[in-house]
Amino acid sequence: MAAILMTICAVCLLIVLVVWSRRSKARHEIEQYSITPEDLQALFASHQEVLLFDVRLPLDLLAYSEIIPGAKRLAPSEVMENPSLIPKDKDSIVYCTCPSDRTSRAILHRVLAMGFLRTKFLRGGLEAWKASGFPVEPYGKAFHLDTGK
Repeated sequence: MAAILMTICAVCLLIVLVVWSRRSKARHEIEQYSITPEDLQALFASHQEVLLFDVRLPLDLLAYSEIIPGAKRLAPSEVMENPSLIPKDKDSIVYCTCPSDRTSRAILHRVLAMGFLRTKFLRGGLEAWKASGFPVEPYGKAFHLDTGK
């Protein structure tokens, strides 16, 4: 009986390790498609053409009605349905305010799966941008308060 229990525990541990390893690898791979606020500011300062998209959920936008200057607002649900809203042939950055950049990472996964290899996400999103002392401006355009589902 003890041998069976030990075998079951060993198999469970192996499964946990395999799942953790795969998630860790996926997380590491996605990080190559991230950019820090400082690096994004340096791109802006060098006058390189880069498109910036605010992909926050509507309730997040309502709570923090500000946007990074030059950013275009895109509803996450619209981008998930139509990834071509983000140009495939231009350098683009998406950002949100979700813990662990959840919405930005979901958008990034979607566009990468479609071959949009020039898209990155802003690590830390709007909060990291503001914490670095970079400017924001009020966002006053109308938007729908859908749930993002």
